[in-house]
Amino acid sequence: MSYFSELAYQYIDGEWRVGSGSWDIVDFNPYNGEKLASITVATVEEIDQAYRAAERAQLAWAETNPYTRRLVFERALRIVEDREQELAEAITAEVGGTQFKAGFELQIVREFLREAIQLALRPEGRILPSPIDGKENRVYRVPVGVVGVVSPFNFPFLLSIKSVAAAMALGNAVVLKPHQNTPVCGGGLVAKVFEEAGLPPGVLNVVVTDIAEIGDALIDHPIPKVISFTGSDKVGRHVATVAAAGFKRCVLELGGDSALLVLDDADIDYAVDAAIVSRFAHQGQICMAANRVLLDRSIEAEFTEKFVARVKALKVGDPRDPATHIGPLINEGQAETITGMVDQCIADGATALVRGSVNGTLVGPTVLTDVPADSVVYGQEFFGPVVMLIPFDGDDEAIRIANETDYGLSGGVHTANIERGVRVARQVRTGMMHVNDATVHDEPIVPFGGEKSSGVGRLNGEAMVESFTTTRWISIQHGRSTFPF
Repeated sequence: MSYFSELAYQYIDGEWRVGSGSWDIVDFNPYNGEKLASITVATVEEIDQAYRAAERAQLAWAETNPYTRRLVFERALRIVEDREQELAEAITAEVGGTQFKAGFELQIVREFLREAIQLALRPEGRILPSPIDGKENRVYRVPVGVVGVVSPFNFPFLLSIKSVAAAMALGNAVVLKPHQNTPVCGGGLVAKVFEEAGLPPGVLNVVVTDIAEIGDALIDHPIPKVISFTGSDKVGRHVATVAAAGFKRCVLELGGDSALLVLDDADIDYAVDAAIVSRFAHQGQICMAANRVLLDRSIEAEFTEKFVARVKALKVGDPRDPATHIGPLINEGQAETITGMVDQCIADGATALVRGSVNGTLVGPTVLTDVPADSVVYGQEFFGPVVMLIPFDGDDEAIRIANETDYGLSGGVHTANIERGVRVARQVRTGMMHVNDATVHDEPIVPFGGEKSSGVGRLNGEAMVESFTTTRWISIQHGRSTFPF
């Protein structure tokens, strides 16, 4: 595919260039092992070059009329719309996403580009009163300057565009580091779209590299003022620690251990549908995915029977096949990790109602029940097609179990009584809860983010303005002030 030969480079100051590192990141198709690209890694020197280019370009970009800035995002949107089929093919090839997943990702990308068009005009200043006669207080909303973005492998095009487009729309420049497993969809493609859309050189820079080469250089570099990171809570803690030493602001979108609660009056068939999508969309490689499905004991048997039947009918295989529900995990290491977690659950006393077979990166769905609360795996994030069914007695116990986790990203509750669902949802300590729906959702104008180990800060809508701009107070004394000496 031409994208993987054309975009296997660093993109710094408007130039496509070969990295100067001594080794290559090799990009593989996770389904068939085909080599897609080989990219020589960027070094610490190139990280510095990218940030310096961003710093130089940002001043002029911030001074550009926001009505002019937004034209870039209008053109980027048209490019994505015009090339949807080839972009979807690239996502399927590099990420292993099914056709449904690729289509879903591109749909949300379009929505975030539409929101970026609006964000360019969103910042507003204020004039505030003063207790001092003749004093005028102006509060300006201004870009932070340069933003560092680190994106993950699961939705690489979306989760790069999401922070990158918002930050640039608000007048910032960006240095983006995509995940090593998705350097093209998460990096090169993003740069290509904006290059063709007319973005000035240096406003967006993409560095493909690894911490083995650059250490913490991307985070502790003195130029970026905000770091937007999406990934695991383990790495997120390290990012926050390094950033704090440089007084940098962080927006951290981390992992989850989401629970889908099915109450005694829920529509069982509908709840089963929601649970299937909540757990098995993109092979469960979604931070919002439902690790746990909590079932009122009065409906446990009926739900379990119907859910297990649906899980057994899911097709595992080639993500290019429209009939495939579950494609490959991102690499064999992830498949081995998931298999080991399931083995540990069973060793700890869990029962596998469905045990998916493993063939390389293809991991079939697994449904566990009777997982002991003291299992070493209980409370960890399954980043794969594995789900735990957990019974409860009454709403209070459901809420207690849902909150027995270090995470707090997403969740859902199913009930015939909407206000009952809202009451339950408000007591689950998460950043997001969905009544009578799946746990996996993202919309461009709602605050997206988690509590506890699921992250710090919010993205989307007004939260983007808060994340990627700062305020500046300028006072004006009309007439003469009186000084004490």
